[in-house]
Amino acid sequence: MIQQFGGQLQVDGKEIRISGGQSFTAQEVVVPGDISSAAFWLVAGLVVPNSKIVLENVGINETRTGIIDVIKDMGGKITLSDIDQVAKSATITVETSELKGTEIGGDIIPRLIDELPIITLLATQAQGKTVIRDAEELKVKETDRIQVVADALNAMGADIVPTEDGMIITGKTALHGAEVNTFGDHRIGMMTAIAALLVQDGEVDLQRAEAINTSYPSFFSDLEGLLNG
Repeated sequence: MIQQFGGQLQVDGKEIRISGGQSFTAQEVVVPGDISSAAFWLVAGLVVPNSKIVLENVGINETRTGIIDVIKDMGGKITLSDIDQVAKSATITVETSELKGTEIGGDIIPRLIDELPIITLLATQAQGKTVIRDAEELKVKETDRIQVVADALNAMGADIVPTEDGMIITGKTALHGAEVNTFGDHRIGMMTAIAALLVQDGEVDLQRAEAINTSYPSFFSDLEGLLNG
């Protein structure tokens, strides 16, 4: 943002140098969309049959884009265009894809920790085994997301084994209706709502869905817009 306003700085690894007394020029600033919210639509576009979703002005700061790397590793059809190197934003396009299992762990975990619930759903629709490790932090989010994610998706027909630091997901599995409780966790709610798009047998009864309002109050209206678009 300093550069966007005309400032000069030098970045060397974890060190940033900036000189005082610089002049700045007012600019029109467009704040990129949160990739954590965009992640649900990225996965929907990849797993719902005959889909193509284009998301404009999504933040692509490299500290937050682990989900893009995982999608590519799994063989997902994803492209970035209109890349703004200053605002760190891009237009992201995804299409229904044949996915394969992968391993997720190590240095990438901090770059996608909040997206792991929806990535787990993605893994249920990939051929083969996906292993998530080094993600103990999931246990101390709004819920124990390792257990709650596994319980929610297993109730819908997935094959997920929780581990001490992650999950082992075996796919591809068909999902069916079930009663799922968010336990007040907004990301569990949105993950389940996207999973419900894949259900052909039965209905999904999402308990405490209001938790989604914590981070994305317009989620269901945006979902309806996509379905009717």
